[in-house]
Amino acid sequence: MTIPRFLLSAAFVLASASAHALEFKSVGAASLILYDAPSLKGTRLFIAPRGMPVEVVLTYGEWVKLRDVSGDLAWAEAKSLSPRRTLVVRSANAKVRSAADADANPVMTADKGVLLELVDAPASSWVKVRHRDGITGYMRAADVWGI
Repeated sequence: MTIPRFLLSAAFVLASASAHALEFKSVGAASLILYDAPSLKGTRLFIAPRGMPVEVVLTYGEWVKLRDVSGDLAWAEAKSLSPRRTLVVRSANAKVRSAADADANPVMTADKGVLLELVDAPASSWVKVRHRDGITGYMRAADVWGI
């Protein structure tokens, strides 16, 4: 392979990688065991609670490699994931507001680690979320992980 052809191939690979959208899911109705390898014979690393958001990094047959909010990678059975989108609050005392505006009235304050449901796809730098108590509002996208 000549140098120009190699460079062109490398450019296509990089372009396709950057065009790949992030895929987020959540742990389904039951907790999920995360493994160090795509096999039930792998070492059990962690039990993920139901509803926890995860990023799907790789699919390998019936298994998926996942990234969690802390950046750790692990394997899980794909059948245990839900397409339902959830988010984790990343900053302390994050405000959930009545509108997608920094001057809107706060309807709730969410602490770091609180789990929220994603109601609507992100619009600009705001996301519409719902707390399990039914409170719905808008948060800055920078304050949550899972989008």
